[in-house]
Amino acid sequence: MDHQFEWSHRRLDAWKIAMDLAVKVSEELRKFPPYELYGLCAQLRDASVSVPTNIAEGAARPSKREYYRFLGISRASLSEMDTELELAKRLGYISTDSEVFPLLTRASYLLDGLMKHVKSKIEHPRAGKR
Repeated sequence: MDHQFEWSHRRLDAWKIAMDLAVKVSEELRKFPPYELYGLCAQLRDASVSVPTNIAEGAARPSKREYYRFLGISRASLSEMDTELELAKRLGYISTDSEVFPLLTRASYLLDGLMKHVKSKIEHPRAGKR
């Protein structure tokens, strides 16, 4: 995608993987039974979109505290997705070898690292500055 300038969130690995995860979840939802369209599908779709959206929104906030708060919302959405994907797996809607599971793990790992980084900037705002 061509942009006049590069948005800061687009450089974040956590955002990139969260976007990949949202796409993969959307692909998997096509395999769910139609009666789940307004139930589990809707919840999974919302949670998967929430993760990269809140990373992006947080990155655009003027303070590190606000950024961290939005990352926390992303973290909560990942936990929600974990539960919903586990339920979908147990119901037989999604295969245990789906690519969505390693993406979820990777997104969680990267988001945790980003949260630690942002939190360290809140707790030690002058660290690393000369």
